[in-house]
Order: sequence, then C-alpha cells, then structure tokens
Amino acid sequence: QPHLVESGGGLVKNGGSLRLSCAASGFTLDYDAIGWFRQAPGKEREGVSCISADSGRTHYGDSVKGRFTISRDHEKNAVYLQMNSLKPEDTAVYYCAASGDSFVDCTLDYQDMELWGKGTLVTVSS
Repeated sequence: QPHLVESGGGLVKNGGSLRLSCAASGFTLDYDAIGWFRQAPGKEREGVSCISADSGRTHYGDSVKGRFTISRDHEKNAVYLQMNSLKPEDTAVYYCAASGDSFVDCTLDYQDMELWGKGTLVTVSS
C-alpha cells in the first residue's frame, strides 16, 4: 500500500528553523510532483511549496518565499522542506502530498493532489 509519512515537526521559537521530511513507502517518488501544504486551526489548507518530479521546477506560497526551501533526494525516496526564520503564523499541521499529473511542473492547489500523508505539527512560539 503506497503511503507518505511526514516527520520533523515540533515546537520551535520565533525565528528558529525546522526541516520536515516526506518519505514514501510502497512506491517511488521519481515520477510524482510533491507538494507541502499546511492547515492551521480554523483556516483553509494552504499550499506552501512544491517540486516537480524532475526537480526542475519549484513553487512557493507568498507567505514563505525566501524563508522555506524544498528539495528532494531520489536515492532516499524523500522530499524535504527546510523552514527558516519561522514565525508564529507558520504554526500549522504540515502535510506532504503527491501528484502524477505532470513530470515537469507542480502545483500548490491541494485539490490536484492524489496521495496524502497524515501530517506533522509545527508550532512556533512567540
């Protein structure tokens, strides 16, 4: 059964850093675009960042540009989200998701994603 597992969440102070990991099991990520999404209590799910299957294209949400970096490791079958300069408003459950729609692009629209992990909680204290 293919699934995604997020890890790396936790409690961090304002201005701190965390690195989230998204590991695939039961399938290879080589042909899927991967996106990171987040959802805070009472808010809609938001696209944070994505990376195309060929790693040639990345997109970032306006609120994280310049602070977050997405990357992937094909050998480890994983995708990472490096989060720097974290702010209290970054507090949310972070999900990774996969989409096989395109090999050369990716999307921040959560409705286009096909497989989701269960999420990891990131809490940024002020």
